[in-house]
Amino acid sequence: MAQSPTPGTNPVDGRWAASDAKDWYAKQDWLVGANYVPASASNQIEMWQEDTFNIQEIDKELGWAKGLGMNTMRVFLHDLVWDQDPEGYKARIEQFLTVADKHGIKPMFVLFDSVWDPEPHTGPQREPAAGVHNAGWVQGPGAAALQDEAQRPRLEAYVKGVVGAFANDPRVLAWDVWNEPDNMNAGSYGAKEPKNKWDLVAPLLEDTFKWARSVNPVQPLTSGVWIGEWDKDEKLDNNVQRVQLKNSDIITFHNYAPADDFARKAKYLADNDRPLICTEYMARPTGSTFEAIMPVAKENNIGLFNWGFVQGRAQTHIPWDSWSKPYTEDPKPWFHEVLRNDGTPYIDKEVEFIKSMTAKKPQAAPAARFNAKPPKPSF
Repeated sequence: MAQSPTPGTNPVDGRWAASDAKDWYAKQDWLVGANYVPASASNQIEMWQEDTFNIQEIDKELGWAKGLGMNTMRVFLHDLVWDQDPEGYKARIEQFLTVADKHGIKPMFVLFDSVWDPEPHTGPQREPAAGVHNAGWVQGPGAAALQDEAQRPRLEAYVKGVVGAFANDPRVLAWDVWNEPDNMNAGSYGAKEPKNKWDLVAPLLEDTFKWARSVNPVQPLTSGVWIGEWDKDEKLDNNVQRVQLKNSDIITFHNYAPADDFARKAKYLADNDRPLICTEYMARPTGSTFEAIMPVAKENNIGLFNWGFVQGRAQTHIPWDSWSKPYTEDPKPWFHEVLRNDGTPYIDKEVEFIKSMTAKKPQAAPAARFNAKPPKPSF
């Protein structure tokens, strides 16, 4: 089991010392997984609500992931499901962890998410619009909660409750406290977003880190940067990104670009002197493919979570541009996803490549690897 950092070795804010983060990472196998929602769920609420939670399906699909050599999954939670029934929610998370552990998979749980529909609700979820990428996905907290100070105690209770329940559980890899907190969803729900969203999110994001740390988890906390040219001299685009990098125990990021861009941005983030994990990549038409990215990441021991695993109600095999023009037939190639909903590969050779990459551990890279000039495709 990973241990909490030794008292006195960290800044006052409780962030892990870089040495503790690196010690934790050294105990992990090379982390390879996907952003996971079952094929039958259109969003994280549908995945976790009692009426639609399907542990048999999850067991089957995580078995498929094990067959590819995956050892982790990034899994989104939701505050409204917690509000419905905290004890029931904890029991379902326990079931999930039991099944994941059976397949050798340690999930990274995501607490909040600022992407897609800002008006989440519990109960039956609407049918996703046909031919549209992630047409049912919802934010948490929603726009109303972001703008309502009176809801802070509810959100605090959720964060402390769910992290506290599993704070010492070795089956949990890490906590991603907020996915893309500065996403304004301009191409989808932008008109429904608060215009001052960044100013609302930044202090709540910092509070979320503090709430999660207050229950002393043995797992690291993180929130991944994703937008803008944060790898250049002008540094960070906004106040939200500064909060993310200042508070993260391990550094995470998203990248849907070809290998050269992935390498350039990873090299910049390596200056933080902490383990690196890419928590979203792989969009075939953009050049972010398994074949392009996995060798770079493996040689430099960067963990990887591709977006999507099994084709299903999330519809993320359809591209982002479907929000302006819904697809009437499956795209060629698929945007995301590895497997069809019957478990067969979308591309046989791609699955064989993934298996070949997960079959062996990466070589331990030297501390100065980002300043060296190794052979391509390394940095």
